[in-house]
Formats: sequence, structure tokens, C-alpha cells
Amino acid sequence: MAFDILSMILIVVGLCLFETVSGIDNAVINAEVLRTMSAKARRWFLIWGILIAVFVVRGLLPWLIIWFTNPSLGFIGSLTATFSSDPAVIESIEQSAPLLLAGGGMFMVLLFFHWLFMEPKAYGLHMEKFFHKHAIWFFAVASIILSATVWFALKQNPYMAFSAVLGSTAFFITHGFKENAEKAEHEMLHKKEKMSDLSKILYLEVIDATFSVDAVLGAFAFTLSIPLILLGNGLGAIVVRKMTTSNIENIKKYKYLKNGAMYSVLFLGGIMLAESFGAHIPVWLSPLITVAILAYFFYRSVKEVDQKPIEVV
Repeated sequence: MAFDILSMILIVVGLCLFETVSGIDNAVINAEVLRTMSAKARRWFLIWGILIAVFVVRGLLPWLIIWFTNPSLGFIGSLTATFSSDPAVIESIEQSAPLLLAGGGMFMVLLFFHWLFMEPKAYGLHMEKFFHKHAIWFFAVASIILSATVWFALKQNPYMAFSAVLGSTAFFITHGFKENAEKAEHEMLHKKEKMSDLSKILYLEVIDATFSVDAVLGAFAFTLSIPLILLGNGLGAIVVRKMTTSNIENIKKYKYLKNGAMYSVLFLGGIMLAESFGAHIPVWLSPLITVAILAYFFYRSVKEVDQKPIEVV
């Protein structure tokens, strides 16, 4: 799996942008909780938390996924395989790629449609309001997408069909964690009984791990190379931590960034599913689409901020 320098840079930039924008919700939760913690605890979380977020979560998770889909390579071999030029190793990864891509693609597509139908949002496109008004249809759409994918996958590889089902299972499990996190955050910030700083740090680390699943699975639409995923997602995670410590209210003004992240999720999920069925997608397409979508919605957000009337006190 040889990458030229330009392709590697493009992939890392795309991964970093996708991780950053998809992590805005995580940054908001972090900022709200950090305000209730001591200066020492905040400093510990922002220094050591970055190491945990980058090397443990965003490094270990993709490694485990590659290992799970390529058990014959072994635990260490699944990491070193991404550097290998051995044709047998390359063939092993390529043969298992449809399993990984089918599960990851299904997760990403369901993630997008849940946002489109179910989640409150600033309407970046006119059709979003229509779909939000018909939220109940999310479950029908999700079932149809899963059924159709499994049906066609069964004709190609039964394990690929099972992987798609696992992708949907992972989506509903992580979605449950996220919903519980929002409730826990509300209780943490408003209940009279105070939690210790240690409990809050552990809570934030668990939340970060949950939110990172989206970015890690989406990363496989860019590349199967763990070092590149670690570099791109790791840089994005550091940017998210930086947003946490900066004026998070300024970040929240750019209200269409989440829309851009979710449309990127849709396209990346579609690319993963297409590749799982044998489509050959150019290596530059995923980062290019991601950058273009995020740039458009960032422009829309800036334009909206600029058009807001100045309040006269």
C-alpha cells in the first residue's frame, strides 16, 4: 500500500478536518463540564487527556478493527501490515476490506439519517426541515437501507452481510451512550450533589471514546493505513481539545458546521458501502469531498454571522 506524499498529505488533512468538525459536540460537552472543575483537574484533562484521546482511543480502536477483520495477521502484525510491501499481506487486507467497509459504511449512513430525521438542528438546507417534520420515518428508512444492503451483500459474501448488521448494532449502541451522556451532563451541571473532579474526568474520557467512534470508522473511507489514521485523527483530536479551552461560544456561532460534518458522514458512508461492493474509488475523492462540503457550510456559517444585526445596548 504505497502512498505518494501528496496523497498522504491530502488524506491527513481530510481526516483532521473531519475529526475536528465532527468533534464540535464533544468540545461543547467538555467545555461545559470543565467549567465546574478545579484549575488543576482542567490542566490534567487537557494535557494527559490528549495523550489518552490520541494514542489510546484513536490509535487502539482502528488497530483493533484491522486486527478483528484480519485475525491471521496477529495483533502486532495488523499494525505493521500497513507498512508492509509483502503481496500476501496486502492481499489479506484487501480481501478483508469489504467486511470492514460494509460495517463502517452502514454505521455512517445510519448516523446521517438519524441526524437528518431525528435531531434538532439549524436548517442549512431547505429539505432538512421537511425531513425533521417526518422524524418517525427514520426507523422505516433505516430498516430499508439495512435490509437492502444485507440482501445484496448475501449474494457476494455472507460475512459482509453480517458486518453490515454489526455496523447497525454499533450505531444503536453508541447512540444510546450519547443520549445517556446528554442526560448525565444535564444532571451533573444542575444537581445539588457535586461530583468529584476525578469522576468528571473519567466521564469526559468515556464520552470522548464514544464520540470518537464516528471519526474512527469514517477514517476508513480515507485509508486503511493505521499510521495515517492515527496522525490525521490525532491532530483533529488536539484541535478539538484546543476548541474546548478557547471561547467555545464563538465556535457555536458557526451553526452550520454540524450540518457539514453530517453531509460528509453521508458521502463517506456511501463511499465505504460502494467500495465494499467492489467499486474502485480514487484515493483523493474522500478528502476532496470532505474539504468541499465543510468549506461550503463554513462559508454559510460565516455569512450568517456577518448578516446578524448588531445589538444596540
